[in-house]
Amino acid sequence: MPARLSSRERMLAAIKCQVPDYVPCCFMLFGALRRQCADQFEFARRQTEMGLDAFVELPVGGEPRRFDSRVEVRTWREEPPGARYPIIHREYVTPAGTLRTSVKQSDDWPHGLNVPLFDDYVVPRASKHLVTGPDDLPALRYLLTPPTDEDLAAFREYARTAKSFAAKHGLLVTGGWGMLFDVACWLCGIQDLMLMAVTSPDMVRELLSIIHEWNRRRVQIVLEAGVDLLVRRGWYEMADFVSPDNYRRLILPFLKDDVQQAHAAGAALGLITTTAYTPLLGMYLESGMDVLIGPDPVQESRVDFPLTKRTLGGHVCLWGGVNGFVTVETGTAEQVRQAVRDAVRQLGPGGGFILSPVDNVTADNARVWSNVSALIDEWRSRRAYPLQP
Repeated sequence: MPARLSSRERMLAAIKCQVPDYVPCCFMLFGALRRQCADQFEFARRQTEMGLDAFVELPVGGEPRRFDSRVEVRTWREEPPGARYPIIHREYVTPAGTLRTSVKQSDDWPHGLNVPLFDDYVVPRASKHLVTGPDDLPALRYLLTPPTDEDLAAFREYARTAKSFAAKHGLLVTGGWGMLFDVACWLCGIQDLMLMAVTSPDMVRELLSIIHEWNRRRVQIVLEAGVDLLVRRGWYEMADFVSPDNYRRLILPFLKDDVQQAHAAGAALGLITTTAYTPLLGMYLESGMDVLIGPDPVQESRVDFPLTKRTLGGHVCLWGGVNGFVTVETGTAEQVRQAVRDAVRQLGPGGGFILSPVDNVTADNARVWSNVSALIDEWRSRRAYPLQP
């Protein structure tokens, strides 16, 4: 490797499981800083000024912005006698049937009268999930629609600007996010979906096929714009929810297809999974994926970093290593420094490692910024190859 690489070159070397000039440090999420910035370009500049390896993202968007033109959406609020909270009902009338969800409007409900299709707040507050059985699947297709020509034009204009900025500053370009099982959890509720995976696996497989078809169209737009890394969220695709047998039957085939789609476009694929992934390591290798985003020694107390490195090292880059919301946000500076030392020592040898707090640093206070400085300082003292024990 050259004596000094650009940030993009350094990140790509790590993603390819090579040994770069030094271990990159790239925050996978950094809400505390992002909220201070007008846009992602200022966000990237601020990170590079801190000495971090930043990336520029081409966002594919979350839930569909528009449904099929024949879908009629109805929303109403009910206050059942004696109930603690009002109920918000949302109904989608489609040519193939009607879908309805009902959620409790708790004191911390952030969406007003809106009920998003994809949202963590919906799952524990729903008294009726949107998808409850195979009869709901034909109607669901009318909601999972591709972007319009207007959406595409806006995205492509933004992509040109973002890629020009990334090229000028030597930064990695990512595309995100691809989705699969997390969407199914939002639509069905986590507990109900896990039961259906056992009692009605064919129905779950068809549901995932519908989501996958929609997702392929979304991410292809990003891949055609040209990205270095396609990011796929899989926070709920882990062994606390899905048995390894069900993962192999229900999720792995779609993950393999996502990897092939990314590789065909010249991009790497990174999967975000932060807990209960150890039983799935062999299937990660089998999938051909390039990056595991999210190894965390705190929120996954059972994690075995040496085992993870032995199993995936040389094949799958590991991006993470330090906990964000406990260690960085509430720990001492020495605890942060020790976490950096442990992560670099256990995950860094041989290359294929990107240091980051997992998942996010969101709090904005003096302790957090002091700990971020400690993390960066310790990283700088430990990052050079060959790594010191």
